[in-house]
Amino acid sequence: MSFLLPPGFAQWLSLREPADVAARSTELVDAVRATLTDGPYVVRDFGAGTGSLGRWLAPLLPGPQQWVLHDQDPDLLARACADMPTTAADGSAVTVRAEAGDLTRLTADDLAGTALVTASALLDMLTAEEIDRIVAACVEAGARTLFLISVTGGVRLTPSDPLDDEVAEAFNAHQRRAVAGRHLLGPDAVEACTAAFARHGVPVRVQPSPWRLGPEQADLAGQWFAGWLEAAREQRPELVDRTAEYERRRHEEARTGRLGVQVDHVDLLALCH
Repeated sequence: MSFLLPPGFAQWLSLREPADVAARSTELVDAVRATLTDGPYVVRDFGAGTGSLGRWLAPLLPGPQQWVLHDQDPDLLARACADMPTTAADGSAVTVRAEAGDLTRLTADDLAGTALVTASALLDMLTAEEIDRIVAACVEAGARTLFLISVTGGVRLTPSDPLDDEVAEAFNAHQRRAVAGRHLLGPDAVEACTAAFARHGVPVRVQPSPWRLGPEQADLAGQWFAGWLEAAREQRPELVDRTAEYERRRHEEARTGRLGVQVDHVDLLALCH
């Protein structure tokens, strides 16, 4: 897997971090925690970015933890390692190291001894073949797998507008686009991942984890909307002229805290043995 990150990607990750924290399923974390031994144990964070997931999850888990952060961007990994917590839920030590490279090429041998593989907002950027490889590696290694904040394609804006559904349809088509020969799954990734685990005889628990953005998240709502509309227009250029007034109105609603946004995600847990 190889693609260029857009300018400002790290800033976007920082802006969305509080919304991700509020949305993630603590129920699934409780289920993971109930299966963990006293440690020390290894946790691998796929697509770690700036380390948002590790900052949230490591202090919720007990016992000594060795986190391995995987990403293709060394600069993001350096930031993530510098900001990782050092203490687990019970006061045990948390250590961290980085591995830069293509996480979709990791094998069961690479994951040997891993207690938990986790990721946040990753699956939609993968292909069916990449998800199959990741799932197979996790199952063969016996690693618990917790994938968080995976988009499903559902979006609801308030107040509603007749153009919302058309833009959402174009955006979801954009998420399923081909990039350098890779056919991304976008909102179909959750179903593909669940089916991949099922083929290995591993059941998956699924919990909703929607973003619910109101006046307190006006900056995030505005930036999310801008990116959402830009992707839809890229997919369907005829929307550019038709959505000019729509864009102006929505940005004014976001600026004044009157735009409400729900972006549907789900969290998945597979307890591989």
